Amino acid sequence: MKTGKWIVKMVAFGILAIALVGLATMMLWNWLVPELFHGPVISFWQALGLLVLTKILFWSFAKKHPGHSGRWRPYWKDKWNAMSPEDRERFKQKMKDKWCYRPESAPTKDSGNANG
Repeated sequence: MKTGKWIVKMVAFGILAIALVGLATMMLWNWLVPELFHGPVISFWQALGLLVLTKILFWSFAKKHPGHSGRWRPYWKDKWNAMSPEDRERFKQKMKDKWCYRPESAPTKDSGNANG
């Protein structure tokens, strides 16, 4: 019987915690967003939906395991330290060329046109 009461208490605590977080989200949203951004006022259920959406978009559903977040860091650190200064500069330039937006190097519509 002890286990059954414990489960009921934990379920009740979980529901209460979700309700309080949803209520806090709704109150903060309705206090700040309409005033600052002229956004809509939301209901409690919309606030819970917003929390679920942020969970999907920004959090992980898997449990976090300490020590696993930076498992590639030592590998890349060793690889970087093993590079010569010329290799490092070449690597940096490749990364800039691949990932940095530079509008002056972007081709224009008329770049292939001989009429100018």
